[in-house]
This record gives sequence, C-alpha cells and structure tokens, in this order.
Amino acid sequence: MKKFAAIIPVFLLMTLLSGCLYPDQELTKNQVAYEDQIAGVQNTVDRFKEDSGGLLPIKTRDMKTPIYQKYPVDFAQLVPGYMAEPPGTAYENGGIYLYVLIDVEENPTVKLIDLRISEEIRDLKTRLNVYKASNGYPPYKDIVAENVFTLDYKKLGYKEAPQAISPYSGEMLPFVIDNKGEVYVDYRIDLFKVLNKKKRTIAKGEDIRDLLVEDSPFVPAFSLPYTVNEKNEPVFLDK
Repeated sequence: MKKFAAIIPVFLLMTLLSGCLYPDQELTKNQVAYEDQIAGVQNTVDRFKEDSGGLLPIKTRDMKTPIYQKYPVDFAQLVPGYMAEPPGTAYENGGIYLYVLIDVEENPTVKLIDLRISEEIRDLKTRLNVYKASNGYPPYKDIVAENVFTLDYKKLGYKEAPQAISPYSGEMLPFVIDNKGEVYVDYRIDLFKVLNKKKRTIAKGEDIRDLLVEDSPFVPAFSLPYTVNEKNEPVFLDK
C-alpha cells in the first residue's frame, strides 16, 4: 500500500513515542474506561470546529502518512481553552493511547491508536536493523502475499515469535514485513471474525479495514490494506 517514503513519518512517530509509555504513577489514569474520555474529546473537537469555522485541532502530518495515523488530535490547541488537560488515557498525559481523527472531510470522528503496538514494532525493527547490518537483508521466511512475508524470528534472537494484542478481540496478532523492510500488524484474524459477523458483500479490491473501525473506538494502525478473496476471506490487497 505504501511506498517506503510514506512510512518514514510513522516510525519517526513511533520513535518519539517509544521510551516509557506508561510510568507507574500514570497507571491508574491509563486503566480507566476510555469511552467517556473519547466522548469528551469528540465534544471538544466539535466545539473547536464550530468556533474556528471548520478547522480541526490536528497536528500537521505529511500527506503520505498512512490514513489511520494521518490526523492526530493536537491537544495543544484544545488546552486550556476547551479542556483543562488531555484525557488520562492520552499519550500526552502519560497514557497509552494516541487520539486521532478519521473521516475528517465528512464527519470528523475521534478514535484511538494503542501505542503498545508501536512498542512491539519498535523492538522488532531494532533487531531487524542489527540483522540487516550484518546480512544485508531481513530474515524472510514464508511468502504471505505479493511483497508480504513472515520472518524467521529465531535469526533475530527471539525464542518465540513476537505478537501484538488486538485492540478488537484481545487475540494475539502476528507481524508481517514487506519487501521494503517495513513491519506491520496482520489483522486477518480480526477481519475474518468481523466478516463472518457482518455478512456484508464486499466489492472486489475494496479495502475492508474500515469494517474494524465501524463498531470500535480503535483504528487498525500499522496495517497494510486488505480485501477479500472468492471465499469472502480476508487477504492482503495487491497494489
């Protein structure tokens, strides 16, 4: 889906967000229910948009930034005029979530990115860089789709394959790598479940990731696009 240059801002963001994402003194705030906090931020964004004549309180990102990471909420524009401080679950206030907007043209909607996923990717990327420095290329294992591969994690020093906790199902999701060496979460487990549940007809070549977003406060960050095959099963979308 993305050229290498389009991914650079994502991992610059991940680098900035690495380190200690959830210090001990912030754990209580991090663990509170986030639905009310999302609703509060949504109300604040709506008021800001109305007062500013349609502008949105978002940070500037390169136009090539992947869509789900493209419009992070800029709390600096909201505090203190519209809210006393960012919500406790927000990264800016010691939390583990990045607040972002989707559908900014038609219906700007507040969603979340779980930054613990970026921590897992950061560690994997660090090991990959060390391996590539010695070998010149990643330790590709199996071909999953065109230009999408699994990795031989033992060659990277892992005893077990690293995984990300799904914000949708709680399942452990694997990682994949593309031919440019960029790492992504593989959301096919979650997409398979939602496709079976929604029983929706999907057009050939349609990106189905929004199916995950419809009924969830989370976006499928750090992902490649997916569509369905003739059996209505999720597969990586070739481009």
